Amino acid sequence: MTIDTRNTRSQSRLEKAAREDANIRINYELEAKATREKMARLRALRLAKEAADKDAAAKMPIVPKKSAAARKKSA
Repeated sequence: MTIDTRNTRSQSRLEKAAREDANIRINYELEAKATREKMARLRALRLAKEAADKDAAAKMPIVPKKSAAARKKSA
């Protein structure tokens, strides 16, 4: 009887550990998925901002800079 009880307890502990490992693995996978989704969202936002900045820079008029000699004459 004692041997059966020990085996049952051991089996029960092993089953509990397996369930906990599965829960930990599931949580890890969910966190990894959330991180990947967040990174993809942020990458898309960054790329959109860079494209908008590039378009805005292209639309701005180019103002020629005064040379050093021109600045000295006006002063």
